[in-house]
Amino acid sequence: MPNENTKNKPTFYYGGQAIIEGVMMRGRKIYAAAVRTTDEEITVEKKENETVLGNIGLFKLPIFRGMSAFIDSLVTGTKILMRSASLAGEEIEEEPSKFEKMLMDKFGDKLTDYLMYFSVGVSMIIALVLFFLLPVVLGSLFNKFISGTYLLGVIEGLIRIAIFLVYIFIISRMKEIKRVYEYHGAEHKTINCFESGKALTVENVKKCSRMHKRCGTSFLLIVMLVSMIVFVFIRTDHIGLRLLSRILLVPFVSGISYEIIKWAGRSDSTLVKIISAPGMCLQKLTTAEPKDDEIECAIAALVSVIMEEEPEAVPEYHVKWKYLEPEETVKETV
Repeated sequence: MPNENTKNKPTFYYGGQAIIEGVMMRGRKIYAAAVRTTDEEITVEKKENETVLGNIGLFKLPIFRGMSAFIDSLVTGTKILMRSASLAGEEIEEEPSKFEKMLMDKFGDKLTDYLMYFSVGVSMIIALVLFFLLPVVLGSLFNKFISGTYLLGVIEGLIRIAIFLVYIFIISRMKEIKRVYEYHGAEHKTINCFESGKALTVENVKKCSRMHKRCGTSFLLIVMLVSMIVFVFIRTDHIGLRLLSRILLVPFVSGISYEIIKWAGRSDSTLVKIISAPGMCLQKLTTAEPKDDEIECAIAALVSVIMEEEPEAVPEYHVKWKYLEPEETVKETV
């Protein structure tokens, strides 16, 4: 049964993401994905956190740990999105093509993992081209009008931010993404409710803000701002060298941005509020007010993680769900 006690201050800052018809919450050691299935029930799947570089000593240090966290979030996020589509019943069953059968015969059970890493790789290439290389090319058009690479770097940074904002705006207008943004709002509201020490009931969660300082949207905006500052000091008129420097410095920029968002998430100072304001404002586009059933998914995911990692801190909750065991059998929680 749920613990009737609430806590005043979290001992760990949980995070998560919206997935297909649900929410994933991540803790110290595990993550839980709660998905609303076609029978209108909530199914929760729990797994241990995985890391690509996190076990290497270097990537436990400041800045480097941000590089590791960024890669892990891409890999884990893609894997959970693919899994949530399956749990939600949104995968279309059809006869595999000859090419697909050939891949299945060649790679067997590893095929899904290979496809996931391929998807992550393609996503990273698209992001590099769109947000880092394209601004360099567009910024170079100002070479004939501007003398001095510092100002040119600022213009490139402003172009990068503009592309990012336009991209976010276009995505937010897509009808298909609306429900995902509602789950994104449910994730933020649920974490805010827990961190305020309140019981995790739908009514309490609904009263909380759908904005959060540790949001991935804020992180990406900080990446854009940090990259503008860092790249301003890369002084070269050779467009090829500028393109190469942007690619090589992306991990460094993501590492710095991670440290900023980590610090901002643990402080309520005036400076943090100023730094967080643009990202919080941008979240008005990437989140939406969730429905009750979406909030229930977020509660199920967060409580499932907390019960594993710090059961004494589980707040009161009134949501039922089913756990999906590794062998695919299901049992209902008490």
